[in-house]
Amino acid sequence: CAILCPSMFRLLLALLVAACSGASAAPVQVAVAANMAAPMQEIAARFQAATGHQAIVALGSTGKLYAQVRHGAPFQVLVAADQETPERLEREGLAVPGSRFTYATGQIALWSADAQAVDAQGAVLAQPPRGKLAAADPRVAPYGAPAVATLERLGVLAAWQPHLVQGESVGQAYQFAATGNARLGFVALSQVMASGRIPRGSAWIVPPHLHAPLKQDALLLAPGADAPAAKALMDYLRSDAGRAVLRGYGYTS
Repeated sequence: CAILCPSMFRLLLALLVAACSGASAAPVQVAVAANMAAPMQEIAARFQAATGHQAIVALGSTGKLYAQVRHGAPFQVLVAADQETPERLEREGLAVPGSRFTYATGQIALWSADAQAVDAQGAVLAQPPRGKLAAADPRVAPYGAPAVATLERLGVLAAWQPHLVQGESVGQAYQFAATGNARLGFVALSQVMASGRIPRGSAWIVPPHLHAPLKQDALLLAPGADAPAAKALMDYLRSDAGRAVLRGYGYTS
């Protein structure tokens, strides 16, 4: 009929809104530090639901991601595990000036898949070493340096040095511990925490005074300069919704 009934009008309006949303939605290529694997998966899902944009995530150590950006990888956003790498990329002209900001401060934990291996005070580190201790390689992964600093501050680095197994990222260090190839592992708290609790194994959350702050920056890279989806993701990381997800994984603002 010439005149649309109310139900037909609402259907056509919904289809028009969906079409417009689909036209404006776009993927964004995101380079993400390994410690952010689980939080970023949740953020990406919530971001897509809120904006229609899809975050396509590539995980790796911050050092490796930096090398890929330098060699022309088409990442539009970098979610790093430190401040130094984004600052360097900004200085080198590979990012949008002034776009860098600290999205979170991370924490490290001494963790074991064995529910009895780690006590709540970390006293296991003062005992004679049993088995391997996994940690990220501080030369390429920002979460490696706090692990070494913690052992130094506790005066046990020399005892544990022969037992250290280093991964190229904190993700690999976690895998060593999760599979039992290492009895203990210094991991990102976000790798073993969800919804504010640690559901598996045993852990000691390392007090922040034992190492330098793990401030983590996000950066809009040059390929994302004119990409609305990339800018929208940066905004989402700053938003209350984005920060709420990060808090659930042990990050602080």
